[in-house]
Amino acid sequence: MATKKDEKGPSMIETFQEFKETKNIDRTTMVSVLEESFRNVIAKIFGSDENFDVIVNPDKGDFEIHRNRIVVADGEVQDENKEISLTDAQKIEPDYEVGEEVSEEVNFTKFGRRAILNLRQTLASKILELEHDSLYNKYKDKVGTIVSGEVYQMWKREVLIVDDEGNELHLPKSEQIPSDSYRKGETVRAIVLRVDNENNNPRIILSRTSPIFLERLLEAEVPEINDGLITIRRVARMPGERAKVAVESYDERIDPVGACVGVKGSRVHGIVRELCNENIDVINYSSNVQLFIQRALSPAKVSSITLDTENHKAEVYLQPEEVSLAIGRGGMNIKLASMLTEYTIDVFRVVNEGEADEDIYLDEFSDEIDQWVIDAIKSIGLDTAKAVLNAPREMLIEKADLEEETVELVLRVLRAEFE
Repeated sequence: MATKKDEKGPSMIETFQEFKETKNIDRTTMVSVLEESFRNVIAKIFGSDENFDVIVNPDKGDFEIHRNRIVVADGEVQDENKEISLTDAQKIEPDYEVGEEVSEEVNFTKFGRRAILNLRQTLASKILELEHDSLYNKYKDKVGTIVSGEVYQMWKREVLIVDDEGNELHLPKSEQIPSDSYRKGETVRAIVLRVDNENNNPRIILSRTSPIFLERLLEAEVPEINDGLITIRRVARMPGERAKVAVESYDERIDPVGACVGVKGSRVHGIVRELCNENIDVINYSSNVQLFIQRALSPAKVSSITLDTENHKAEVYLQPEEVSLAIGRGGMNIKLASMLTEYTIDVFRVVNEGEADEDIYLDEFSDEIDQWVIDAIKSIGLDTAKAVLNAPREMLIEKADLEEETVELVLRVLRAEFE
């Protein structure tokens, strides 16, 4: 029984052929999905699809369905789907005999509108599932690499970015550099932080604050890193403010710090601009913890270090004039040094013998200054009156987390003692 192709058949295939091309689903997969979808509908109508052949030709945009049945004697048909009476078989082809197999083309459109709708829905569902799987696998392999996309929409909690294939990428507020500003249509670079896959619905999360982002930017700018001559050992960032990078080279002829920074900072200029003027300190890595901590606290010059390797704590002793450099504005330098070395660093001022007699421990002022204020100041490594008086006011406010009025009161009380 020759089947005249209904227009709905080819147009249906063409629709999904177009969909396939836009979503990058390969031809083999597409044919497999189409065949499986037809078989699902056939199984619902006939109870089984075992004796059906489905031939799909996406290039031409058509398909054929053939049902294979065994010829049985008239009146002995038990399963109309798998068997055909001799009389009915001979209507198709007069030479058929009992026991032979009849292959008959099935006109899918005769199954009715509901079957066609069912097929469309099955196809749409399968292709959407494939699209999600393809997107998930594509970006799962890109975790930790830099991608770029165009800003499509900006919300309070995140920015929606689309890649060149129209896939949605999400840049949450927590992963944006604080001074980042976005305009619709501009290109943004970030790393793929992770790919969430809830209910087979991939959600690609980007980050511009991750240390890995800075690492990848350096790899792109410094050929020696890409060639394996220089290794980035550690990265610590306070996004948009400052970063410290520890590098190492196994080739004695190469200065890893100089190679990363470039002539007059030429190799980091572009990265600094990309990261909203984030200052980047590049230091030499060392497996000697004391030396590494010393380098991490630069530009401060360290007098001595006492290590507690079991608890990953370090007590660093510095001359009074070096304390503020070690701590940095808002405690930034010491925080980054701690992140980079993975040690909790406490800074202490070295008191010379001549000064020790004249100095007074903070605890002796407990009658005039609240004990919690004294404890807060001691927690940042300042335990004597002169150490506090020599320290910058900003450090006491930001690092010790004290109100400006409280700091003024403390300084007034301590100054009065030495006047």
